[in-house]
Amino acid sequence: MPLTYRIWFAIGLLVSVTIADLVQPGQYDYGFNVDLRLRKREPSQSSIVTGLPRVNGQIPPRPDIRDLQRDEDKWNLYILALSWMQYTDQQSPFSWYQITGIHGAPALTWEGVDPTPGNEHSGYCTHVSILFPTWHRPYLALYEQVLYNTVQFIVSFYPPDLQVRFQKAAATFRIPYWDWAAAPPDGDSVLPLIVGGPPTINVSGPNGVQSINNPLFSYIFRPFNGSTFPDFPYNAWRETKRAPRPINSPNATSNNSFVASALDTHLPSFQQRLYNIFTNYPNYTTFSNEAWIPSDNNGTYDSIESLHDVIHTVGGGVYGHLAIIAYSGFDPLFWLHHTNVDRIFTMWQVLHNDTYVVPQPAVYSSHTTSPEEIEDSHTNLTPFFSNETHFWTSEMVRDHEVFGYTYADVANKSRAEVVTLINNLYGNFSPTSFFLRPGTSQRHSSRHDEDLNRRKLPRVNGLSWNSQTSTRPSLSAVFNGDKYREWIANIRVSKHAMGGSFSIHLFLGEVPSDPLTWPVAPSLIGTLGIFAHKGVHGRGLGRIVSGTIPMTSALMQMVALGRAPSLNVDDIEPFLKSNLEFRVSLTDGTTVDAHEVNGLCISIASSIVRAPKSDDMLAEWGKMESHFDLFV
Repeated sequence: MPLTYRIWFAIGLLVSVTIADLVQPGQYDYGFNVDLRLRKREPSQSSIVTGLPRVNGQIPPRPDIRDLQRDEDKWNLYILALSWMQYTDQQSPFSWYQITGIHGAPALTWEGVDPTPGNEHSGYCTHVSILFPTWHRPYLALYEQVLYNTVQFIVSFYPPDLQVRFQKAAATFRIPYWDWAAAPPDGDSVLPLIVGGPPTINVSGPNGVQSINNPLFSYIFRPFNGSTFPDFPYNAWRETKRAPRPINSPNATSNNSFVASALDTHLPSFQQRLYNIFTNYPNYTTFSNEAWIPSDNNGTYDSIESLHDVIHTVGGGVYGHLAIIAYSGFDPLFWLHHTNVDRIFTMWQVLHNDTYVVPQPAVYSSHTTSPEEIEDSHTNLTPFFSNETHFWTSEMVRDHEVFGYTYADVANKSRAEVVTLINNLYGNFSPTSFFLRPGTSQRHSSRHDEDLNRRKLPRVNGLSWNSQTSTRPSLSAVFNGDKYREWIANIRVSKHAMGGSFSIHLFLGEVPSDPLTWPVAPSLIGTLGIFAHKGVHGRGLGRIVSGTIPMTSALMQMVALGRAPSLNVDDIEPFLKSNLEFRVSLTDGTTVDAHEVNGLCISIASSIVRAPKSDDMLAEWGKMESHFDLFV
């Protein structure tokens, strides 16, 4: 864990307990004269999601949050707009409370889009649904539009001599994403310090530099209504929490240093899953959502939704707001996370542009959808208006540029260029990075080991062969020619088996006795986070969802350490049978007997994969082979 996180956690313990009760620091003070003007007008907003304007004929990209932070003017406008939105009266449909509340709690009806009968207690979000990626696209566009309009409004308060400068920054403003699967800059955590570090932040605005509540650290409810959260301790927490400690205490504080360490530990798993999805999931139906589709193909257990789920559970520190579907939208990290999910969706679309939404029955209810109702590319993505009378549909949002944004990873890029980016960003823990040198199309040579040593390797806490602190196995123990074997744990389970979110952890070797330490355990291979509603939700409680935990990088480390001779079946299968362990835990750290988890099945599978011949090509997967059931 970076030292900066340990320092800020100590400060946070002193500050965050009472931050919701402090008058100062709080909202940015725009000055007395400005306050008079504010009483007469607010940012111009609309419930119609129009998309943002082009700038000189070009579509501005959504930036990585670390890159945005380096753009001083745009960064200050972003922080000011976030703070403004969070301090907007909760009765306003464009407040943080109501925009984020569209997702789940408090199951409000937004802008007159009424619930269908029986769905009054559900939010609008679609989960375990063919619409999962497409519904969130106009949702993010609405959020972006509200922030964009707020940014333009704030610029009007700058002195005349600064107007042109800040108008230029505001014109290209787009919301940032947080890339939780890419290796962070050296010395940083996967969790940016600005998100999980200080609970206050210095921001430069029209009335000078001031210290305000950090709008990325938490959201403070104003006023707090405990009925929004029907269960303790959420109904006692006046601000959003991550990894709250002590658990089940009304006075819990966020332990962002633990979240940062857990994300760092999981980085190899996150990255392997994403790389596998890019390379082995060419069909939209299996890519889009986590509903388990029984078939003879055991190579389609994963999905972008399932991977997204574990970012929620780990990023929320297991027990924080982010880890609960209905509460997650209130945490500012939700928006950084989902913008990255949309970015991944756009990259995947470049690779596989011939497959899209097909009719599927809804599994769970939303505010306007009932279970078994057929969803397709023409289903209304409520409550997002495209005009006064109609809603956006998946067919209408297939091209993300309709909303006036793009990403640098796909803008004016060919498929080969996007593949190159994927190999370089997300292939670090795959054997393909052993076989290929980034940025070239040359094959393995006698200089390969020397080149690997010169490469800048990521610093990670998790089990991995390719980090600054790990040992690398021999090429012959991994490859047979240009092929290697990918090892995966396929997991399926009832989404609501435990009446709320829970986690399935996979270990190699000793499992720590304290379940609260499992997300950061040195022996942890990875976690499957089950992102669920608390209590009873809908009528699909028995629905099975699926996901994977890749094991190849951890096994390559075992090979490098001499604990297994190679990745071959004859070596790995007995090794796994002797050393592979799993545990199940609830959000509060309570351990669960696996036999009490409805529908749980963990099976071990592998596939022969052909490494790409150049970095602008994808790896080629063979048929998935089943080996043994770890639990059934």
